[in-house]
Amino acid sequence: MRTLYSEVCGTDVHLHHGKLDVPFPIIPGHVSVGVVTDVHNAGGAVRDVEGDPIREGDVVTFLDVHETCNQCYHCLVARQPTRCPQRRVYGITYGAHDGLLGGWAEAIWIKPGVKMIRLPAALAPETFIGGGCGLVTAIHAVDLAHIRLGESVAVLGVGPVGQSVIALAALSGAGEVIGIGAPDERLAFAKRMGATHTLGLERDAPERLADVRARTRGRGTDVVIEASGSPDAVAQALDMVRDGGRVVVCGHYTDNGPVEIHPHWQINRKHVELRGCWGSEYHHFHRAVQLAARFGDRIPWREMVTGRYDLATAGDALAAVESRRAIKALIVP
Repeated sequence: MRTLYSEVCGTDVHLHHGKLDVPFPIIPGHVSVGVVTDVHNAGGAVRDVEGDPIREGDVVTFLDVHETCNQCYHCLVARQPTRCPQRRVYGITYGAHDGLLGGWAEAIWIKPGVKMIRLPAALAPETFIGGGCGLVTAIHAVDLAHIRLGESVAVLGVGPVGQSVIALAALSGAGEVIGIGAPDERLAFAKRMGATHTLGLERDAPERLADVRARTRGRGTDVVIEASGSPDAVAQALDMVRDGGRVVVCGHYTDNGPVEIHPHWQINRKHVELRGCWGSEYHHFHRAVQLAARFGDRIPWREMVTGRYDLATAGDALAAVESRRAIKALIVP
């Protein structure tokens, strides 16, 4: 596959700082879009999930998670393939010696069995990759949150994941959608994504909590989705959710440290449902393409891309994402 775009996300920053146990050296880039240039399959045509053949010239993306075994306890009994011990991920768990298995390259080798998704003709690749892995993760988180029509939602973090969570919460029929984070430019963009109200981090946590409660008749929001990666945000989410509400933690893909919580007051007495969200499955990717195609004219995923870099300046792309100068940066080989 000839690479058109490969994203730079927070996970890549964590990789750069050695926070994940990976087989260095690696070729980063786990979510990418490209053009199929050569198709070779001894068993016949390569087909997508609909049974249609993948042909040379098709613009596709693919599920970066590969080699889940569909035989272990996690795959078959728990039905949690993201926890399969055989699970491998493009741009993360493959070393450079394994081949072109990361998106920060002119070409990507699509291994046998990797699930490809053809982008519809009406969907610009820039729109899908603007959402990228943040959109895919957001779909998983919103699924776990079970947002009901008219419910209030607070989203802690306004990076790529938080922006898409805000958009999907609004599409799900949420009433109040509150985006909390920094900097101001991201908060302004969150309103374009569907936030009805935003709160900056220049206000301390008690002030933010008081504001949220004032908007929800003192109860707190029905749902809080943590998408910041800050340990303190988990404790704040438990304070901010109403009694009997739901909290989803999806921002802690790497170990950012512990935080103190009070199980009696923040979980047990409040009767809070607390869920973790790790990785993604094929159906999240498939639906991400469908949603980008259907709502890309209304939701500015494409405009989340605030920096494009070639392979020689990939270090600058990492720095832009780490400093939050860019909401989404792309590698354009």
